[in-house]
Amino acid sequence: MSGGMVYLVGAGPGASDLVTVRGKELIESCDVLVYDYLVYDELLYWTKLDCVKTYVGKRSGYHTKPQEDIEKLLINYAREGKTVVRLKGGDPFVFGRGGEEADALLASGIPFEVVPGVSASMGTAASMGIPLTHRKDSSAVVLITGHEDPKKPETVIQWNEYAKLNATLCIYMGLTNLAHIVEQLTEAGLSLDTPVAVVRWATLPSQQSCTGRLGTIVSMVNNASIKPPAMIIIGEVVKDAPKFSWFEQKPLFGKRIAITRTQQQASELMHRLHQLGADVIELPLIQVSRAESGEVKKEVFAELGSYEWILFSSPNGVRFFFEIFFEEFQDVRSLGFMRIGAVGPATAKEIEKHHLQVEVMPDKHTGSELAKALIESGNIESAKILVIRGNLGGDDLINPLEENWAIVDQFEVYKTEPTDLSQHPGAEKFKEIGADAITFTSGSTVRSFVKQAKTLQLKDGAQSPKAFSIGPVTSKVMNEMKIPFGREAKESTLDGLIEVLLAELAE
Repeated sequence: MSGGMVYLVGAGPGASDLVTVRGKELIESCDVLVYDYLVYDELLYWTKLDCVKTYVGKRSGYHTKPQEDIEKLLINYAREGKTVVRLKGGDPFVFGRGGEEADALLASGIPFEVVPGVSASMGTAASMGIPLTHRKDSSAVVLITGHEDPKKPETVIQWNEYAKLNATLCIYMGLTNLAHIVEQLTEAGLSLDTPVAVVRWATLPSQQSCTGRLGTIVSMVNNASIKPPAMIIIGEVVKDAPKFSWFEQKPLFGKRIAITRTQQQASELMHRLHQLGADVIELPLIQVSRAESGEVKKEVFAELGSYEWILFSSPNGVRFFFEIFFEEFQDVRSLGFMRIGAVGPATAKEIEKHHLQVEVMPDKHTGSELAKALIESGNIESAKILVIRGNLGGDDLINPLEENWAIVDQFEVYKTEPTDLSQHPGAEKFKEIGADAITFTSGSTVRSFVKQAKTLQLKDGAQSPKAFSIGPVTSKVMNEMKIPFGREAKESTLDGLIEVLLAELAE
């Protein structure tokens, strides 16, 4: 095959919303993703289902693959006709060995494109409120590696020269050599009072930082237990960091929240919690997939024009129903004149994507309340009603309708199953360090959590989280499973859940 292409893409300093639009497009469309240690996990969820993801990360003391093998990997995939994204933390041409990979691709006749990213120095400075240049304090920025290639015959880092510059020094990969760097700079005449910031995992909710002076920074870093990877910024521009700092002032900064939704559904909640500063641990305790009976589908679609109401009890039901519907029909008008009911605003929002209006939605977002609202809306005796549901849907919606003499047909369009988290990285993180909070958004996530109690058992010293429920149906199952919960959302929506988390956890 021919026609392969390699893209050297910068993943930015960490946060997923700092990736360029071009970078995101390529991650979403590539055949192969070859990624580094500093690439944030969320970016991996953007890929196609059949994308081959290969980890080649390097960190201090541990390399999964030698650089030469990584270059061969890119070349071989491209020769197979694949579109390859080589994803690197920061910018691929700033201490990312992107130049070496470009050389190897060029020598092999492989076409490539370079997509820049926000470099670690710029991302770190922004998250700390540090202007790298300032008319009063610094007119230059110097990017320096604190960890040179040990094969070099002699060092090219002239610390004595850098100390004389009226410049901001941004030192990559220098934390393990911090004491030596401080010694070299101070011997060259840089004042012990020079402001310094050291930042780990900049722009991420797990960001850890300390600011001080050249003479005290080594002991401060040791006391704060800051480990690599970290960026070191030295210069007068650092002095205003406490005043300009904004990132670490977010309401949920420093809080760890475990979320238990399916991996596909977790992204919106995870993104919103990240925006509030929270460190999110994913525990996808359930998986949801399409599942419908061919015979039932045939019967339902044959009678579509006879239904007076169609009721949706979840956003999943909406998504899977219309996926099935549009495989059979070309026009939404094939639904006929049936009216539409939704259990809550998230379900209604999914329905409205198809330019359909919801006529009945209860104030309390449960199946029984939807039935009550429908009954109160008019006479439903002998009305033919189609209920869209999953395999775990209860009878709290159906029974009241049938008790009021409605004719109810049920169409199961998806199934919910527990997942196995025994090898999941989120579960390992949860066991090791715990969390401030854990959120449950359905009874099925609660049951799966209890079923996997041994797999998720916290280790000694891990923080025991408060449990939060999205609404009364979930709370009922938590009570049945004897899981004490801190608070229940006033409204059974993501907004309601976030509101209660802020009320309970924000400082």
